[in-house]
Amino acid sequence: MSLQTDIDDLWNQYQTDDIDADSAHSSDLDTLDEFLAALETGEIRAAENDGGSGPDAWSVNEWVKQGILLNFGLRHTEPRAYGDVMYHDVLPLRDTDDLATRGTRNTPNGTTIRRGAYLGEDCIMMSPSFVNVGAYVGDGTLVDSCDTVGSCAQIGEGVKLGANTLIGGVLEPVEDNPVIVEDGVSLGAGCRVTSGFVVGENSIVGENTLLTPRIPVYDLVDEEVFYGHLPANRRAFTRFVESSLGDHELFAGGAYKPAVVALDVEEDTIDATRREEALRD
Repeated sequence: MSLQTDIDDLWNQYQTDDIDADSAHSSDLDTLDEFLAALETGEIRAAENDGGSGPDAWSVNEWVKQGILLNFGLRHTEPRAYGDVMYHDVLPLRDTDDLATRGTRNTPNGTTIRRGAYLGEDCIMMSPSFVNVGAYVGDGTLVDSCDTVGSCAQIGEGVKLGANTLIGGVLEPVEDNPVIVEDGVSLGAGCRVTSGFVVGENSIVGENTLLTPRIPVYDLVDEEVFYGHLPANRRAFTRFVESSLGDHELFAGGAYKPAVVALDVEEDTIDATRREEALRD
């Protein structure tokens, strides 16, 4: 049987019999260990690109998300060690012995990679930073200091996550796409990407920008308003627009709400990005 079939069978049994960690068989845990190993090698992933850019180009693998949830439901919380620090979790941290052979670096004192996370070739993880179970980080991507990559988030190749950037995770509902940051994206320091938002390839996002489906993206290229995604090849930043609360007596000076403005990526900005990549190489 395939790994997907094994996970499907376990999921159906778990849903039917309400299995908990005390009733899990050793063979079930062997299947889950195989599943985590497949995530770590990139053999399987929570969502995959079907070609192109944007939300319609991605499909979620529900069974992969189910496999992650099974790891939480069928394992006991155990005391574990991270250096001199004791912690308690159902999953250990990921073995990082394979990273050096692929040119990937994780600096000391606080780069934390949970089991079931994938890091590609020539990646850099600066401390402190955290990559959660089910996340996929593509080749040549920088995860900078104080960054968090949430469960099942899909980060493309050649991406730069600026310092103190939060990439949210979407584990449930299993049918929903996770946060996706496509190839070549640069997120400025302090950005937040949440709730299944899709950042289109080769876009450059200004510092402290919040990208979430609840905040509109005013795309001045196609002259449309988008929710839940930033089109490819855009330069985006936060601006404030008038709110419907503006005429409320408590807002004598007017009320405003955040929005994202998207423009064409300017060629000189692209050149600056290429210069930075050259320095890293």
